[in-house]
Amino acid sequence: MQVTLLLVNVILALLVAPLLNGVIKAAKAGWQNRRGPGLLQPWLDLLKYLSRQSVVSEHASWLFRWAPAVYFGAHVVAAALVPLVAVDSPLNGVGDVLVIVGLLALARFALALAALDTASNFGGMGTSRELAFAALVEPALVLGLFALAIPVGSTALTALAGPAAVSATWVLALGGLLIVAVAETGRLPVDNPDTHLELTMAHEGMLLEYSGRPLGLLLWGTHVKQLVILSLLAALFFPWGLAPELTVPALSLGLVTYLGKLGLLGLALALIETTNVKLRIFRIPELLGAASLLGLLAITSLYLLGG
Repeated sequence: MQVTLLLVNVILALLVAPLLNGVIKAAKAGWQNRRGPGLLQPWLDLLKYLSRQSVVSEHASWLFRWAPAVYFGAHVVAAALVPLVAVDSPLNGVGDVLVIVGLLALARFALALAALDTASNFGGMGTSRELAFAALVEPALVLGLFALAIPVGSTALTALAGPAAVSATWVLALGGLLIVAVAETGRLPVDNPDTHLELTMAHEGMLLEYSGRPLGLLLWGTHVKQLVILSLLAALFFPWGLAPELTVPALSLGLVTYLGKLGLLGLALALIETTNVKLRIFRIPELLGAASLLGLLAITSLYLLGG
């Protein structure tokens, strides 16, 4: 049954991740009083890229060629570890939040090396910004996760994905990790995923040298990363509906509940984007610093307020 749950997690993540991006884009368009792309547009874009050949710079090394596979694979493995429809992790003993943090860092590291490999100005600029943001995001992510892990005495996802009482720690950790989610998914006000203006882009600048199938893999991996981040929030803060046992009725209810929670979190992300403008790059550290502060306050409240 664990193998079945693993396959369900991976297939669900691969299929739903582009649709989640379509939901976010459609919601943004609706709230901005314009006609946006259809829900299936991200899938159509992926199929278009995956059906085309790529053009590779003559100066690119093997790093440039293998980075999309590492980037995509790391996010798929992370999706396999997160409890999507059931409390049990498909990979018991490996499903640890720190492993997921490491996989996200591995994917970012591989893409950064590839962006620098071609010696492109835009790739170097995007990489420097992405890594600068990562240096501020990752401590905030770890602090928020530790605030939830300390009360249960474990960083295993199966232990963290249980019912949690709303408390000061819960609220502070949720606030910090919401900011982390916005930054990790490259959304406004940190980054704009829909622009290719060289003066503002960070993550998109790292993809400019790619085309064809490698670009399709990178975009698909980015969609899966977004799903992993939101699924992690859903499992840690809103674990309602997760199947307590691996039976067909429980898993079916868990699947329906998971899709509903994921859709609501996607709408929340779209609302944050719609109601905010992009910050100047020198103001972004202040926002990410606030996320770290919220995580630190969440840990402090455990000892001062008892939860």
